Amino acid sequence: MPTLSRCLLTMFFALALAGPAQAFSFNDVARRAQSLSERSYEKPDTRLPKEVADLGYDQYRDIRFRQDQSLWRKAKLPFELQFFHPGLYYNQEVKINLVTAQGVTPFRFNPDYFDYGRNNVDRSKLRDLGYAGFRAHYPLNSKNYKDELIVFLGASYFRALGKGQRYGLSARALAVDTGLMSGEEFPHFNEFWVQAPKAGDQELTIYALLDSKRLTGAYQFRIKPGDTTQIDVRSRVYLREEVGKLGVAPLTSMYFFGENQPNQNADYRPEVHDSDGLLVQTDKEWLWRPLSNPRRLLITSFSASGPRGYGLMQRDRDFRHYEDLEARYEQRPSAWVEPKGNWGPGRVELVQIPTPDETNDNIVAYWVPEQLPAPGKPLDVEYTLHWQKLRETRPEGLARAVQSRYGHGLMRGSDDSIRFHIDFEGGALPDLPDDAKLVGGVWVGDNGEILERQTYRNDVTGGWRISLRVKRQDPEKPLELRAVLRNDKDTLSETWSYILPGEPR
Repeated sequence: MPTLSRCLLTMFFALALAGPAQAFSFNDVARRAQSLSERSYEKPDTRLPKEVADLGYDQYRDIRFRQDQSLWRKAKLPFELQFFHPGLYYNQEVKINLVTAQGVTPFRFNPDYFDYGRNNVDRSKLRDLGYAGFRAHYPLNSKNYKDELIVFLGASYFRALGKGQRYGLSARALAVDTGLMSGEEFPHFNEFWVQAPKAGDQELTIYALLDSKRLTGAYQFRIKPGDTTQIDVRSRVYLREEVGKLGVAPLTSMYFFGENQPNQNADYRPEVHDSDGLLVQTDKEWLWRPLSNPRRLLITSFSASGPRGYGLMQRDRDFRHYEDLEARYEQRPSAWVEPKGNWGPGRVELVQIPTPDETNDNIVAYWVPEQLPAPGKPLDVEYTLHWQKLRETRPEGLARAVQSRYGHGLMRGSDDSIRFHIDFEGGALPDLPDDAKLVGGVWVGDNGEILERQTYRNDVTGGWRISLRVKRQDPEKPLELRAVLRNDKDTLSETWSYILPGEPR
């Protein structure tokens, strides 16, 4: 006799092949979010059975989803789903529903879908658990193997991949009060609806319900895998009460050390980071801010009447600059946020947090609207997230900063000045005549003074270099600098916008 779980799976396969889903839409989730916002927040039950709650890090990692139980595998559909077991940091139940032309069906937790490894677990005591999250698979790199495409796991975090990429930075639904003394609030996706694909489908649609103490939200993700995987995000957020700061379309990454901030602990690797800079496009200019690992919290921002785009980028794709055969940082994706419609005035904010190692995500970037709706009123935001590597977003027709270094060169006597070398490549630079004369347009903030400035061709790369020597007035305070390449009449590069963190005593 077939088991009940196999019968359910057979039913799901049949429903998935029946046709496109018509019984559920974004508006259904939005109505739930609005209704939820009108009620007091109910803290979710995070208690787990002792068999799971007592598992340590290695024991929890020994629990794996059985690939032969992947949803839609037997139906040979283009996408498959696999699920995460609750435990350790992931102690909040996430409800998962399947949407077909016939309606919505809850996908119940079943311990038989998992291999518990060396753990001695009584499965009969786990029947009423929910899932911690899930991931979708798709043949990104080979027709014969379905790679991980996107993962939803923990709070409102999700990560995606395009062709030839390895997991790096993450996205999430919202950032609430990030960097404020009041402490950050982390909304959770507590329920998902996954639209069953059909044979030949090249995109997957997922809906999610967001909840936290001060807000609720409805989300729709249309995931289009490829060389650059695109996710069209539609969201509607309702505030239960006012928040100090709301970060829209946040990206979270890691920067430990790199060319502009070498490691001081004799690490064999020249650089360790998932992203090396923040790129911002406004209606006036392109700005590039290299990342850093400051010794204390550092928050900076770029104001705009409405962003054209922003992203945490991994520009450096040279393996020799990382030398890590396991982490392969040169294959980590860049993530670019492309707004839809007019987001109105606000700012792109960058939060950089000190980290002692590479295990912490210490970089956050997001859009902060200048005005938020009153509690109970909807905030609608739409955008496309591009997970890039082979074809990354670049400033249109402009050279880009590919290297930022600072320190001291040859020193005679006591000299507390700092020298910067900024290398630019691309744009119109390769087509300039040999006798071209460019000028480095440089601005230094109130805490600094320019001592020297030179602009010259880099004969090795074919690009151009701006060399600066500056003096910082107060070493405990940050120093802000900006630089662009210009000829007689045109700006030839993006704006290099750097923050040298203060050094606390």
